[in-house]
Amino acid sequence: MRRTPTIVTALAAAAAAASLLLTGCVAGEGSAAGSTSSSGVTKGGTLNIDFATYNPLSLVIKKQGWLEKALKKQDITVNWVQSAGSNKANEALRSGAIDVGSTAGSAALLNRSNGSAIKVIDIASQPEWSAIVVGPNSPITSVAQLKGKQIAATKGTDPYFFLLQSLEANGLSASDVTIQNLQHADGWAALQNGSVDAWSGLDPIMANAEKSGAKLIYRNVAFNTYDVVAATESFLSSKPDVAQTVVNAYEHAREWAQKHPDETAKILSDVAGIDPAVASSVISERTNLDVSPLPGDAQLKVLTKVGPIFVQSGDVKSQSDIDKALDSLLDPDLVKKADPSAIGN
Repeated sequence: MRRTPTIVTALAAAAAAASLLLTGCVAGEGSAAGSTSSSGVTKGGTLNIDFATYNPLSLVIKKQGWLEKALKKQDITVNWVQSAGSNKANEALRSGAIDVGSTAGSAALLNRSNGSAIKVIDIASQPEWSAIVVGPNSPITSVAQLKGKQIAATKGTDPYFFLLQSLEANGLSASDVTIQNLQHADGWAALQNGSVDAWSGLDPIMANAEKSGAKLIYRNVAFNTYDVVAATESFLSSKPDVAQTVVNAYEHAREWAQKHPDETAKILSDVAGIDPAVASSVISERTNLDVSPLPGDAQLKVLTKVGPIFVQSGDVKSQSDIDKALDSLLDPDLVKKADPSAIGN
């Protein structure tokens, strides 16, 4: 004879059902995000990583499909997201839209100083990617002549901080000019249509502009703060093996790009939609890949100089925030363990 469940039994059954429902949701989410076994191997989920024309190594990795091949056995999908500038990469890192992003060192410091839990895990290159640019027919020949002028720059990126440093080095400050906060490509467009008098440019757009007649009136490689690879702390702690694979891929790409500069330039040309000769000049003349990939003293030296500018410009509240960020931003551990040979061709 079938018995009618007691209230206690019914409540227990409901609790069990709720537990299964919750477990199902969490399992589903864990499956989408990936899970790490006791052996430390992540299984399933998605690696969200950016590519950017200002980071040629990211283009090489994407083009060659190395991450897809390396992570296939772990059933991990690679989702590539294009960053139009360091500011956009920072936004994506803050929101969790990407796990790994390409930024200038200055942008990474800005992000960390303002509370974003990110770490720099690799140095992609030492580029000379920023300069002060004017139009072909501009009478302006020096930074000093920019007083009272309109200048385009993308806030939160190396060209913006390059501009601030350039003004300071030439006896001016941000209050002596009007800075129009425009994305890199829009800044070049504004210079072309006369909306601004100068533009703090970024390669490869800047190199293409130069080919069109634009003039670089001020260059200083020391004001460029390295091309860095940044990752969220949550990604680094939850998927350290995947993070190691990313760094392995970057170091494999460095070796490959140095051996194949013409092919690297071709990849940049195709993605950026620029003349192959321009792309070649960016790779051979303005992108130094032969630098230590270890985040460390070289970056601290330049970032320590840039940090106070953030405070002066109001981009960071206090120098103590800068100091805390500098103490925790750089993480060389993955580069120290990097194995480029682990990434197949």
